[in-house]
Amino acid sequence: MNIKNLLTNDIAKGVAIGLGVAAAGVLLTPALRPMTRSAVKGGILMFEKGREWVAEAGESFEDMVAEVRAELMTEHMATMQEAAEAPVESEEAPV
Repeated sequence: MNIKNLLTNDIAKGVAIGLGVAAAGVLLTPALRPMTRSAVKGGILMFEKGREWVAEAGESFEDMVAEVRAELMTEHMATMQEAAEAPVESEEAPV
């Protein structure tokens, strides 16, 4: 098998590309490590900030729900008091 046939063979091309990528990965890993660490660090910081935002939004929502419940309770109590103070119409039986 000569070089020309080897370069036209798809399996040989795939193996050559795979070996090239693996070799490039081994050679570039030390150079890419600082960038990778920086990217991971940034991802962790963004994740933590996102967790803080979600926690704050949850607290705000819980506060709003508590305010609305208190408002509904106040309205309900006012309605109940109005009903209690309203004069009761009595139906007198005819004699």
